[in-house]
Amino acid sequence: MLGPGPPEHTGDSISAEPRINDRIRVPEVRLVGPNGEQVGIVPIAKALELAQENDLDLVEVAPMARPPVAKLMDYGKFKYEAAQKARESRKNQVLTVIKEMKLRPKIDPHDYETKKGHVVRFLKQGDKVKITIMFRGREQSRPELGFRLLQRLGEDVAELGYVESSPKQDGRNMIMVLAPHKNAADLKKASQAGGQPEKATAEPVAQPATPETA
Repeated sequence: MLGPGPPEHTGDSISAEPRINDRIRVPEVRLVGPNGEQVGIVPIAKALELAQENDLDLVEVAPMARPPVAKLMDYGKFKYEAAQKARESRKNQVLTVIKEMKLRPKIDPHDYETKKGHVVRFLKQGDKVKITIMFRGREQSRPELGFRLLQRLGEDVAELGYVESSPKQDGRNMIMVLAPHKNAADLKKASQAGGQPEKATAEPVAQPATPETA
């Protein structure tokens, strides 16, 4: 198992890989056995000899310690298992999608109900929704209109989601973010894991919806 370690980086860059085997250039190390047992401080030559005898690698796990800590392990197997765990962790993540819904402060009742329906659908899918109130002309002097509209919408969909980011002014617009309650996110995760397929493919980045401007 004992062999050359990964190539070292030169200059100011720092290698992401730990030093292993003969790449460890220190006089002695605090050695840890393959099962986590403390062997003690040993000369580097002795540590390399033990690694070779056990068909394992000597891996520097704490280079800044004095002396550095090195562990006997199967480094190839360790890297493979770490990659598997990272892959599994990514698979179990719920992809966060942010939809966007745009409204005007003086929206008529019919359009409001239509857009509220879109918000309800997004929240049921387990997606967050960015609500944008667009002010034009003299409407900019009446920010309370946008605030009241956002407050009303938040109350109307309270059973499905909650206000994650309170209304705030952003230039000519006012923005609020709604997030689904946990049960909706759990349903989405189950769907991604192999349950009922979603009609729309979720992407891990924010994707504005294409609402009509009221």
